[in-house]
Amino acid sequence: MINIGKINTLRVVAQYPFGYALAPIPQDSPAQDNIYDADQDEQLTVTLALEEVNSELKEGQEVEVFVGSDQRGDLYATLQTPKIQVGETKVLKAVSATNFGAFFDWGLDNDLLVPNDYQAQLSKRLGMYYVVHTFYDDKTQRILGATKLHYFLKESSAYLNEGDTVSCLVYAKTDLGFKVVINEKSLGLIFHSDAFKPLKVGQATEGVIKTIRDDGKVDVALQRVDKGGRDALQQAILDDLVAHGGISTLTDKSAPEAIYSHFNVSKAAYKKALGALYKQKKITLSPDAIRLNKTEK
Repeated sequence: MINIGKINTLRVVAQYPFGYALAPIPQDSPAQDNIYDADQDEQLTVTLALEEVNSELKEGQEVEVFVGSDQRGDLYATLQTPKIQVGETKVLKAVSATNFGAFFDWGLDNDLLVPNDYQAQLSKRLGMYYVVHTFYDDKTQRILGATKLHYFLKESSAYLNEGDTVSCLVYAKTDLGFKVVINEKSLGLIFHSDAFKPLKVGQATEGVIKTIRDDGKVDVALQRVDKGGRDALQQAILDDLVAHGGISTLTDKSAPEAIYSHFNVSKAAYKKALGALYKQKKITLSPDAIRLNKTEK
């Protein structure tokens, strides 16, 4: 089987003046034993243009290629590696636009079309980067892109649990917060109140599943907000004090950027951790410094 829009390992079954015919490797026999007979089913072959090949290929040789489709829906093979394959969601640059869609650079000679019907608002601004999902359209027999991600990715996921650490890709900013793609599989939201560091569309960041709502929608935080996360931050503060002779000038009055740079947490979380350590009599607080109590050294 040939997977359209993906990298395939195919076998050379014939050579023509203009290129090589490639076919799937039979699964019921070792790859080196039998050469696929292209006459059995011409629909299972795809052509690799001769000008793409630096050295002559032999019949029966295996080659790794990307299988794409042209404007007419005809398949072709290329040795070029695209920036995105069918089923993936990546950040791509808009390079041109027409009255029927926008074109994006996906690393191949022919740009990726995102038709108007699959575009989110303002995804025709040339030179801008957008989060694009790629799919194979059976109707047009073409590989297309979409910036309307909800057409392909769900806003809920059975595999996620609260507290899971996940990878996030920001794809939109709203009045509520930042919409993100979670693990390239589903959609979620980081509320503005949980976005303690600057975020922008196209930015990748690590997050933690904060809440899975009754309707299945997922809220993401940039830091752990459970007891495990609080305990880990408190211990990190103590370890940092020990490493610096029992004193730190990073207080609850410090800039949020300085706190995030040092501990990768929000100022609010840092202040809560300091308060907890103070109540436990592990540290002493002053306007200009934090000091580790002697019993903790």
